[in-house]
Amino acid sequence: MDMSDGDAVMENRASESEQEARRGTTVADTEINIRTSTVPSRDSFRDIQVKVHIRRPERDSWVYLGRALVSQEVIGQSSRVVIRSVTSGKIMVVFGEISDLQAEKRGNFVVVGCVEGSRVVSWSLNALNNSETLRLLASIELACYKCKQALVDPRMHSKARRRIERVIKEDRRRRHRRRKDQEDMVDAFSRQNLEEAREVII
Repeated sequence: MDMSDGDAVMENRASESEQEARRGTTVADTEINIRTSTVPSRDSFRDIQVKVHIRRPERDSWVYLGRALVSQEVIGQSSRVVIRSVTSGKIMVVFGEISDLQAEKRGNFVVVGCVEGSRVVSWSLNALNNSETLRLLASIELACYKCKQALVDPRMHSKARRRIERVIKEDRRRRHRRRKDQEDMVDAFSRQNLEEAREVII
């Protein structure tokens, strides 16, 4: 083999090494891009604008509290949903893993029933549109999911969920019963007034 053939072989080997190095870099970059694209950033949560109403225990009517911003705050491995007043910046309510609640979507509203002993405090959060409402519901459910309890003691977790549902259902029954009693009372008074009016006319 002469010198020119040796140089050609070395050049071929060098070009093959460069191609392999480029191929390895491309694969590594691709893997990094896949990892970064599949792992969502917790800091990218966009605040949600809502109108806030509250229904306190043993009350049947909602009270308007004003406009608020819903944000998600990450603390270690858990997160919490914080609702702050737009005008004052004060915190209205915080939903987290320690909260005993049930969240439901009703139109563009998310109704959150918070169980405090045997009482229920209800929050109504009115978002701008359906997609914001779904995002709000998902954020609350994610922040309030008791993942540690579900992993350590699934039976206790299920029992706690059933208790929350039972207390909220009983509160709803009591409200419906009070409303029906009020309607019956109004009907009774109206019938009595009609009978008295007829007697006067006769």
